[in-house]
This record gives sequence, C-alpha cells and structure tokens, in this order.
Amino acid sequence: MDSNVVDGYKKSIEKTITAYKKYLSTVKTGRAHTTIFENLSVESYGQNMPLKQLASISTPDASTVVIQPWDASTLKEIEKAILKANMGFTPQNDGKIIKINIPPMTEEDRKQVVKLLKQESEKYKVTLRNARKKANKTVKDLEKDKIISEDESKKLEKDIQKILDDGSKKIDELTKAKEKEITTI
Repeated sequence: MDSNVVDGYKKSIEKTITAYKKYLSTVKTGRAHTTIFENLSVESYGQNMPLKQLASISTPDASTVVIQPWDASTLKEIEKAILKANMGFTPQNDGKIIKINIPPMTEEDRKQVVKLLKQESEKYKVTLRNARKKANKTVKDLEKDKIISEDESKKLEKDIQKILDDGSKKIDELTKAKEKEITTI
C-alpha cells in the first residue's frame, strides 16, 4: 500500500514536468520554431481545429515559419487565426502558403520573456509542492489508521521529499537551458 503513495506522487511529478516541457516549447526565443503555431486553434470545416491538423508547418531558416495548408481553401481561416491570436506576427499570404517572419527579439524583449519564464517555473514548482502536501497527508492518514508504522511514515516522507527535490531540480535545469536559449543571440 505504502509504495502506491510514492508511485502516485512520482507520476504526478512526471506529469507536471511533461506539462512544463510542453509550455517551454511555446516560449518565444527569437528564433523560428513550429511549436508556436502547432496548436493554434483555426476555425475550419465548421469547427475549431489545431493548425497542425490543417497544414504542414516548417522553418526553412532561423527567422521564417512557412505554413502550407493541405487544402488551399483553409488559407484565409489560417491567416485569420494567426492575426486573431495576437502573437505579434504578420502573416504573408501568397495564395498557396503563409510565410511568417519572426522578428529578432530586443534585449528588453528577452529580459521580459526570461522574467515571465521564471514566474511560470515557480508556478510549476508550487504544483510539485502541492502534490507533495497531498502525498504526505495520505501517508499521515495511513499512519493514523495504523496501516503503516511511524518509521514507515518517516521513510515515505523522506522518499517523497527526495522526489520533490529531484523534480524541482529538473524544472530548474529546464528553465536555465531555456533562459540560455532566449538570451543567446
């Protein structure tokens, strides 16, 4: 029973780190990358669909994203969705593809993105700590109900703390790597 608590907590930590990695893939770095646009919601065929289901998205160079719809009739909707998303990009529609030039980030932009990145990483760490609190409560309840001993309870709490420390360290490493990517010109 007691290992279920730790295993559940590990899964929770892994989900949080996976979500953080997904978030990081959407952060502007001053370079073109497709993940900024992949999940952009486009109203097409009477419903909202992610852009990656309507077009191929590529980066022919470090400052350009090219979106080529599989059905040319969706070109206007894709362009409209990009403008509506208010991401600061101006799509160029030539009737077959959409080109988006990614402007280089200013030093001020980079500092602002890094600041937001650090705030967001802290939110994910809070999520880790909340999961730890929940796992520790479960351990205390098991001890209170005499399902596990006090020694087992202490050991589980140490294991849970180690998992939290590892998860926080992983988020810090990911944040530092992304910060370096943002600040490198």
